[in-house]
Amino acid sequence: MGNLLGSWRFKEPSTVEECDSTWGSDSEGDEPAAAGDDSGVSGSVSPADSERAAGEPGERSPQLTDSPDSVPKMKRSFYAARDLYKYRHSYPNYRKSRQPNEYRNLRFYLNKIPLVPDGIYIEEILTKWRGDYDKLEHNHTYIQWLFPLREQGLNFYAHELTQEEIKEFQSTREAKRRFLAAYSLMLDFYGIKLLDKSGNVARAPNWKERFQHLNESQHNYLRITRILKSLGELGYEAFKAPLVHLFLEESLSHNTLPSMQHSVLEYFVYTIRLPATRRRLLRYARKHYRPPHGFMWGPPPKKRGGGGSTGAGSSGIRAPAPTPEQQRRGEEMSPSAGSRIIVSSHDAVVYQEGAGGGLKGGPSNMAGLEGALMMAGARGERNEYNDIVSL
Repeated sequence: MGNLLGSWRFKEPSTVEECDSTWGSDSEGDEPAAAGDDSGVSGSVSPADSERAAGEPGERSPQLTDSPDSVPKMKRSFYAARDLYKYRHSYPNYRKSRQPNEYRNLRFYLNKIPLVPDGIYIEEILTKWRGDYDKLEHNHTYIQWLFPLREQGLNFYAHELTQEEIKEFQSTREAKRRFLAAYSLMLDFYGIKLLDKSGNVARAPNWKERFQHLNESQHNYLRITRILKSLGELGYEAFKAPLVHLFLEESLSHNTLPSMQHSVLEYFVYTIRLPATRRRLLRYARKHYRPPHGFMWGPPPKKRGGGGSTGAGSSGIRAPAPTPEQQRRGEEMSPSAGSRIIVSSHDAVVYQEGAGGGLKGGPSNMAGLEGALMMAGARGERNEYNDIVSL
């Protein structure tokens, strides 16, 4: 029996609906959020704030078209949903490393060892890098050390967190103090300031300049996903909702971060572990999303005639697995025009990183990646680079 239990592995979900437990205890999801909601989002949005600023005609994204018939088919990413499902459920198939736990992340935060490969200590980053936006933008090795996770990132010199190290980190005041300083450092880089020890945030004085950069430098969205995950791992779960709410407000209500709309809804919201908090954020997003019929993240619609509900955009019926011959034929066929799938630059960067492409190349490279992702989605999302790799 011991061997049998030791070899048992958690069966991972195979659909977006199985990954998303947001509406499981609240399938209606139409009632307004109560004043005492436990989302951790402080304050309310005034009627004036809810008026969405109109963007330039040439800047509107595909999901902002007005006619339902003119909107290309949109689809939630299964790979994003699965990655965040694993995170929220503490990596159910996580295999403990056989290597001795060296607590390298904790020792880095105690200023005892430098990050590798750059040889830089945490105190130097916290004291000398603040406001050096070029360095924070173009250096791609520090983020895995500042915001460690229980998963491997692009810097293979950085070590994954373990449960034991997390417990030790959370009980070490010096490490926690520096971690919050690192969080504040990155918020400043994004044009945001940390207001208090509860995690409330607001625009920084330089927000216009930094938001413009954040709209253009979208690989930072992967960094933000990592930061949100790391906050939850190291004891600051309550800090996530205020930041995600700010991004929803700026991208949907004020149109100051239009490029972030897909990433905040597909990734940032789903790093939050408490379903009630995700529901409140998604209700806010649904209220301000344009056009309303393009919103994919709400509660699943009821099936007509009773008998439960299905996921949004889903028939509720899972197709049988293709035979090897069917799969081969499907891979030889190109997708039809009617099966176009919109993907975000967040997805494109994830795909590029999974394929070992790094962050090189210009807009033409990204366009090629989006084309590849559209083909991958039209083939039933059977691409071999299906594991999300966080920056």
